[in-house]
Amino acid sequence: MTRQQTPIAEPPADCSLCPRLTAFRRANQDVNPSWFNGAVPSFGEESAALLIVGLAPGLKGANRTGRPFTGDYAGDLLYPTLVKFGFGQGDYQASADDGFTLKNCMITNAVRCVPPQNKPIGAEINNCRPFFAERMKSLPNLKVIISLGRIAHDQVIRTIGGKLAQFKFAHNTAHTLPEGQVMLNSYHCSRYNTNTGRLTTEMFEDVFEKATEILNSTTT
Repeated sequence: MTRQQTPIAEPPADCSLCPRLTAFRRANQDVNPSWFNGAVPSFGEESAALLIVGLAPGLKGANRTGRPFTGDYAGDLLYPTLVKFGFGQGDYQASADDGFTLKNCMITNAVRCVPPQNKPIGAEINNCRPFFAERMKSLPNLKVIISLGRIAHDQVIRTIGGKLAQFKFAHNTAHTLPEGQVMLNSYHCSRYNTNTGRLTTEMFEDVFEKATEILNSTTT
């Protein structure tokens, strides 16, 4: 795939829109041929009211397993939190075939391919935006978005045509989007953020508690 034609929500696994990411994937494929090593698809239900947006696949996490937040530390915090608040069901075992399912929830990433050092560049984020826009459009019941980190937050705002200055990122803040959905910000649930104390389990759960309250208020 060298250019985008008909808008689609999920790029092909061998998407080649970003030369740097394509080269990085292929280099990893040579070293670890059994890994997924592709553009990681979203995970969850298209009837979902909650969309969780991460940064990008982790090298030894989703890039290995082919499922967002699966196989790295971030998933060890995210998936039990989803179960606690009723958005997940099953026994998360850090594998795409563990039988874990999402309830009324979908997980995607701002950038679908693993970037070197977990740092996509602006052009790569822009290249992935049409996929993200179609992903949002494909969720007819979408009411709440949780953006994990600034890049995820910025991808949402730019996708809706908003101005970043009017939607400032800060942990556990809420923004009402033009079409009525509410976006909640959270620090990313990465090992670095939790090890440094920037994000605690309680802080992370506070965001999901707020999301649950918003969703419950829209169904009563």
